[in-house]
Amino acid sequence: MLAAFSIALAMGMTAAAQEPEVQKDVPYVPTPVEVVERMLKLGKAKKGDIHYDLGCGDGRIVITAVQNFGAARGTGYDIDPERIKEANENAENAGVTGKVKFIQGNLFDADFRDATLVTLYLLPEVNMRLRPKLLKDLKVGSRIVSHQFDMGDWEADDQIQMEWRTVYVWTVTAEAKAKYAGE
Repeated sequence: MLAAFSIALAMGMTAAAQEPEVQKDVPYVPTPVEVVERMLKLGKAKKGDIHYDLGCGDGRIVITAVQNFGAARGTGYDIDPERIKEANENAENAGVTGKVKFIQGNLFDADFRDATLVTLYLLPEVNMRLRPKLLKDLKVGSRIVSHQFDMGDWEADDQIQMEWRTVYVWTVTAEAKAKYAGE
């Protein structure tokens, strides 16, 4: 009996060791609820918005945009299957599963062309790698809100301080598309 258990345990460990590890560019750090609210207020989240959260974690920003700000639809992308599972559970608990979707995938492959509002809590180098795609794919007038990290030399329209945290907002313009989308 013990030998069978040892073999099963070894087989399980081997199978787990063979599963590909998800390569993450950003660690999961949940955005505090009060920062989520300020991000969405600064980004002028409103009824009818199509909201995307890139690196959505547990889904709290997407859920809040739909539940508290009236976004018509919210989509979150995250590469971590555990975060997507958690986001779906949180959406179900919040009663918004009909208006939100969480996709496990690389945010650089995300299709967010229909977005009117995009939120981010990524690292500076990830923001800079993502900036050309955001500007190429988003329509003029779309808003981008970032918790903590800027977009390099693309100056934010506005920013607020919350203790040691900074929240930035940009509006996609034809000028910004011309200047940064081809990078």
